[in-house]
Amino acid sequence: MDIAISLVGGLGLFLYGMSLMGEGLQKSAGDKLKRIIELLTSNIIMGVLVGTVVTAIIQSSSATTVMVVGFVNAGIMGLSQAIGVIMGANIGTTVTAQLVSFKLEGLAPISLGIGIILYLFSSKSKTKNISEILLGFGILFTGMDFMKEAVEPLAEFKGFTDALIIFGQKPLLGLLAGFVITAVVQSSSASMGMLIALAAQGIIPLPAALPILYGQNIGTCVTSLISSIGANRNAKRAAVMHLLFNVMGTMIFLLFLNKPVVSIVTKIDPNDVARQLANTHTLFNIASVLLILPFSKLIVKMAMKIIPEDDSESDNNTYLDERILETPSIALGNTLKETLEMTNVTKECLYNSMDGFLNKSKKSVENAFKIEKEVNEYQRKLLNYLLKLSKTSLPGHFIEDVDNLFNTINDLERIGDHSENIAELATIVIDKDINISPTAEKEINDMYSKVKENYELITTLITSKDKELANKVIKIEIEVDKMEKSLRAHHIYRLNNNECSIDSGILYLELISNLERVSDHCCNIAQRILN
Repeated sequence: MDIAISLVGGLGLFLYGMSLMGEGLQKSAGDKLKRIIELLTSNIIMGVLVGTVVTAIIQSSSATTVMVVGFVNAGIMGLSQAIGVIMGANIGTTVTAQLVSFKLEGLAPISLGIGIILYLFSSKSKTKNISEILLGFGILFTGMDFMKEAVEPLAEFKGFTDALIIFGQKPLLGLLAGFVITAVVQSSSASMGMLIALAAQGIIPLPAALPILYGQNIGTCVTSLISSIGANRNAKRAAVMHLLFNVMGTMIFLLFLNKPVVSIVTKIDPNDVARQLANTHTLFNIASVLLILPFSKLIVKMAMKIIPEDDSESDNNTYLDERILETPSIALGNTLKETLEMTNVTKECLYNSMDGFLNKSKKSVENAFKIEKEVNEYQRKLLNYLLKLSKTSLPGHFIEDVDNLFNTINDLERIGDHSENIAELATIVIDKDINISPTAEKEINDMYSKVKENYELITTLITSKDKELANKVIKIEIEVDKMEKSLRAHHIYRLNNNECSIDSGILYLELISNLERVSDHCCNIAQRILN
């Protein structure tokens, strides 16, 4: 029981240290990590490189593959790109195994000491990120030391060591054990850490450890398979591709490459089983990628066969996939893309409502009411997602961006509300067959063209953050304000002189008031860019 408690405690520290170090690396990478993902092209080699680098940064192949499922589900990555990243993730995850196989426990107290000092006495976000990396490194190796000490007494239990040796004689049992352990722990790095802890104490020989290692490689697929539940067909295919690739790599090694690899790693480190394991892990993943890479299109086709097309199912892509929250800087970029989608939908709502008013189009009015409901749905989804994003480990300079997006989304929703108001005015115009005088119609069109210009500018402004454009929006808003006051005065003059009816006069004033409010919300967005 004491062994189990110590082992679980050490594993907990190991996982927390790995997570903390990964978060620190992510925050330090920040925009760079986002640019790494943007390097993705249809070139599969680039995908492998990106998968390797991203996994090395976030310290988890499971997190990378879950993210890939999210990207595919969001429609921003194709299957041909996904297979490259998945292959690269398997190489990137070997970094953790290599790290823990070295006897670096002596550095843990130094790393923890420096990390705590930096964290407590520095207010700079960059220094805080470095302190998290150091703290994570120290906790990871402290956990590793705990696991080694926990399993040390097991060397005296002949029954336990004999049971482990059986895995070398019956590889399928070892394969199953590695699969189950990794599926339960949900981290191949953590299960690899436990395996290295056993090897470091001389409890498990290399021939018995290798089938477990190969089983771990398949077990790590469970996370991405679970994450694909509820996703679209392409996302499910991405998870299946991960499984196919790892199963194929395992079969190749078990049947053909096991003995040559054992020979190579024992020559490199004859007396250190922990280093032999880490090197096998690295060779296994690199060789699997090199051997299977030419057949990547075949894996994609197999996944398509396993998850076939279904015309009755529709894929509603959204950038707001919770799997991508694993890398907050990328999730923020995707939220911006979804906000742009909302901007375009809101624009359609405004344009339809104005067409309904000016041209007495019932169809346009119906469209405006329908689209306004979509705008509300966009707001609900975006705000919920941003709330979850704000609770992640966002780099400091991104926190303000999240706050600004909260407000921008609310401004867009209010523009949708004003568009709905205009659609309601249009309904009255159509139902009562009210005619607007040519002079009033010209004034409305003049003001509407200014408001349209402002709206088009904020569509660009949301992503470009161009201060010159922001100033232009504010300048136009001042013109719209003056125009609204002037038009209101002119129209009251016309009403007093019986040049238009009371009904049309009220509708006119309501309309220009709503248009002015639309411009106000555009101005709010521009002012946040300037601030």
